[in-house]
Amino acid sequence: MLNSGKTDTIWLASGLRTPFAKADGAYATEDAISLSIPVVQAMSEQLNSGSRLDFITWGMVAPNLAYSNIAREVLIDGGLDQSIPAFSTALACSTSMIAVFESAGMLKHGVRDLALAGGVESMSRVQVGLSQGLSDWLKRVQTSKDLSSRLRASASLPFRHIGLLVPKIANRTTGKSMGEHTEEMARTWNIAREDQDKLALASHRNAIAGQDQGFFDDLIVPFGDLTHDTIPRRDTSNEKLRTLPPVFDRTSGHGTLTAGNSSPLTDGAAGIWVATDQGIDRLPTTTPKVKLLDWEISAINLHKEGLLMAPAYAIPRLLSRHGLSYTDIKLWEIHEAFAAQVLSNIKALESHDFVSNVVGIPHTFGDFPRERLNPNGGSVAIGHPFGATGARILSQAVKELAAMDPGTRAIVSICADGGLGTVALLEAA
Repeated sequence: MLNSGKTDTIWLASGLRTPFAKADGAYATEDAISLSIPVVQAMSEQLNSGSRLDFITWGMVAPNLAYSNIAREVLIDGGLDQSIPAFSTALACSTSMIAVFESAGMLKHGVRDLALAGGVESMSRVQVGLSQGLSDWLKRVQTSKDLSSRLRASASLPFRHIGLLVPKIANRTTGKSMGEHTEEMARTWNIAREDQDKLALASHRNAIAGQDQGFFDDLIVPFGDLTHDTIPRRDTSNEKLRTLPPVFDRTSGHGTLTAGNSSPLTDGAAGIWVATDQGIDRLPTTTPKVKLLDWEISAINLHKEGLLMAPAYAIPRLLSRHGLSYTDIKLWEIHEAFAAQVLSNIKALESHDFVSNVVGIPHTFGDFPRERLNPNGGSVAIGHPFGATGARILSQAVKELAAMDPGTRAIVSICADGGLGTVALLEAA
């Protein structure tokens, strides 16, 4: 998808996020709204005096029956100006990245110049639902007009409908979990357990180094007693990772995905600024900012191809439009749902046969520069609140890229359930 209809430069400016924490941990009593509020409030306070934002795009993945538009609920409960429109969006793990793309598409110079985009996930407070049969029965009982009809309705419940629907991290169509699908990808692309653990270790080491160097300090708004991410492990080692058992394929003897090389269930919220030339002037000049040059959204047949392989289609298409090779990109931020998913996509990008014959673009991209990947850690170490990851990874990339020479480019890539992928091309100003 090419942002070809706009003449204005579209800017991304680093936003804020909560510290990320494992589900059922530090944020066990917080819901998606309460996690979002401090981020949105703190970002609104970043605006120059007398300035305001034009709209909010906010998303989450796990639904809540108490509300349908979390963006508006966060704005109201956060005490922001209620004349500011706020709407919600969702695209699995790409939710807050698609919020950025939607915001960029809505910007119009002099009309809508500054958007706050982001998302949240509270995996600690995911609601358990009722079976459809039980829901239908309760509705009949509740809407009965008199005692007699209520008693008849009460006696009509088939026992087979008595049950709860516990949300699963699984694809609805296939019934398989994300991890099970990624095990299949790892086998298809011959991704060794050792290589997965190596990438996971690098993710933790880079995240810890980023913390020690203060990289995250101005990207995080404290929440309660937390001032930094709790998931990166300083004591992680190859030896410790090697001892962990497979968690998605426990029986075949060939499982390679472990708790150590997979992203954990995570709570957290994150936001980012999207602006025109006029809108970016509403933020302090010290705010890291880069140009959003272009983006791509790809979709694949999840029955025939790896569920999380869509970025391997999107990246060549995006680079081809701009005549760029892999080495022209000085920064690669690739979402680490699983180390095996990252490595499978990279291996596909390196394959002349895959790019030329499957994606359908001549492979003129060169070698993939793995040393430029996720320099301050990725989702395996930092965590992965589904609705927040897009804004987290984009804000991180903006800060990293803004410190580089003008014209330097970055790719930010996220895989998503359903055989989807979103990729952004950024440029330092």
